[in-house]
Amino acid sequence: MQGLKFRILLDSEAKAEVFRDIIISESSNFEAFYHAIVESFELKGDQMASFYVSNDAWDKGHEINLMDMSYDDDALDQPANVMSKAILKDFIESANQKFILIYDFLAMQIFLIELIEHQLPASEVPQLALSVGKAPQRNQELESNEDLFIAGGAAMVSEEELDEEEDDYGFNDYDDDYSEEDLDGFN
Repeated sequence: MQGLKFRILLDSEAKAEVFRDIIISESSNFEAFYHAIVESFELKGDQMASFYVSNDAWDKGHEINLMDMSYDDDALDQPANVMSKAILKDFIESANQKFILIYDFLAMQIFLIELIEHQLPASEVPQLALSVGKAPQRNQELESNEDLFIAGGAAMVSEEELDEEEDDYGFNDYDDDYSEEDLDGFN
């Protein structure tokens, strides 16, 4: 059983370099690889995720989902598209094969994955070979964004911004030009 060593780089706006090296058997499925990545970056693992087969330009190719998203029998003739059925060695096309993992489609945590070494001895369980940097905690940021979403985004637009927004004819969509005095006679 041959082992593959992948470098998984967290693509983030932070200036710090954050990556993990994971050794995994070539006969493992993408679901085992996914769980190894989630554990190594200390993520909750409660979000949707997809791997994409990639090339040297980091273009997204064939998608491998965490859960089966196919609706008909058309997918039967295509390569596996569910992590639990997709075997790593079946998707290795080059010596430095690249994959992209998108974890949590709302927060868009993107991991750039590159095969950096093969023909290693591998155990049945994926192993963390190297850990560099600490992944930024996104949970607090997401909770505050969820609060804004639940509140209808009211906190996102100030009154000054509302007053400034005009359509093509100079009318303000939010200002109806009525004052409290105009409405006094309707009590």
